[in-house]
Amino acid sequence: MAKQPMLKFVTLGRETPEKREPSVRATDFHEIYREFAAAKAAEQASRCSQCGVPYCQTHCPLHNNIPDWLRLTAEGRLQEAYELSQQTNTFPEICGRICPQDRLCEGNCVIEQSGHGTVTIGAIEKYLTDTAWDMGWVKPIRPVAERAESVAIIGAGPAGLAAADVLRRAGVQVTIYDRNDRAGGLLTYGIPGFKLEKDVVMARIGQLEQAGVQFVLGCNVGVDLSFDAIRGRHDAVLIATGVYKTRELEGPGASAEGIVRALDYLTAACVRTAIRQGAQSVKCLYRRDRANMPGSQREVQNAEEEGVEFVWLSVPTAFAGSPVSDVLVQRMRLGAPDATGRQAPEVIEGADYIEPADLVVQALGFEPENLPELWGTKGLDVTRWGTIKAAHGSHVTSLPDVFAVGDIVRGASLVVWAIRDGREAGESILNYLAQSGAVAAE
Repeated sequence: MAKQPMLKFVTLGRETPEKREPSVRATDFHEIYREFAAAKAAEQASRCSQCGVPYCQTHCPLHNNIPDWLRLTAEGRLQEAYELSQQTNTFPEICGRICPQDRLCEGNCVIEQSGHGTVTIGAIEKYLTDTAWDMGWVKPIRPVAERAESVAIIGAGPAGLAAADVLRRAGVQVTIYDRNDRAGGLLTYGIPGFKLEKDVVMARIGQLEQAGVQFVLGCNVGVDLSFDAIRGRHDAVLIATGVYKTRELEGPGASAEGIVRALDYLTAACVRTAIRQGAQSVKCLYRRDRANMPGSQREVQNAEEEGVEFVWLSVPTAFAGSPVSDVLVQRMRLGAPDATGRQAPEVIEGADYIEPADLVVQALGFEPENLPELWGTKGLDVTRWGTIKAAHGSHVTSLPDVFAVGDIVRGASLVVWAIRDGREAGESILNYLAQSGAVAAE
């Protein structure tokens, strides 16, 4: 009988891919993690306990079949492992790089809860798909049959690209409109190369282009082309614009020269970019403590290794000078828990101080733009937060041939949720087109 390749978490410790030295990686924008070797990937995959209720899979928004592709990896069956991971995830090599696994799959790993250290799921996922690209296992998208129906997707970010993949594989004609000069959305413009090198994103976009997806870039909907014109050209429209309206700092002097907007709402990524651009001192002010920061603790640690200082429980309240020279910082503490158990920050009176600064980067996140107003569209309902109202599961909006997904529905969220929404919406649009075709045929 063959030796059991799994359940080795008791004898094998958790290992992640080696990181390049902070002093070296802080001088460039290359990805910071080195590659797993085949033997190391198989060894780490073998630590999976193959538990009966895989919490890693449950807590993954895509419900990736993680235990099975870990077992295949441990057995050296890498192509099968990749193909299994690809069945539920349009971009596994991207999720393997940027997902906060410590909050999702790895954070809910059974052996992590038992004190043995989680399986390094994200690193193995990245290794599998990078190997698949190198070995030619990533196949072109070739629909079995072409269909006459046409779908417009507004927004070339992860949600829109994931939906395009589903629709094009079914033979639907797909056109993606985006205001930027390159596709990818925040994958291209908002995530620095040391977390996600751009050739990784461009490879998937190239796959879609080769499959026949049409990209209309540099097209600002509502200015260069009206929403109604797009709607008139296609059988269905998917809105996947994301949210790009920057939340602004408040307080005296907040409009001073030297206070700039950060495209990336992932604060750790912004400050690590500043380090690479030669800043001698980078401090990140955050109004809650480390435990309550919504970002990845792993990324916070990477930033600290590279020289970033996080100043927890602090809020900027005023700015002096133009160009800015000083920031008035108010110290905070966490108050009593509310009904949900979350502690709200509250001011510590008399605990403010001055922090010198040559540059202030706003990384407060994004809010949705008023799309019905920008696009001159009647009947497209939005929530009180400005996000588009879309039905759970089907993603259909108040307009029957218009669907919406991703951050423009959820608010600023994770890439993996955008991929989940995009895949789900693609299937929903296919159902809509089938029903519309059946009605037309009657």
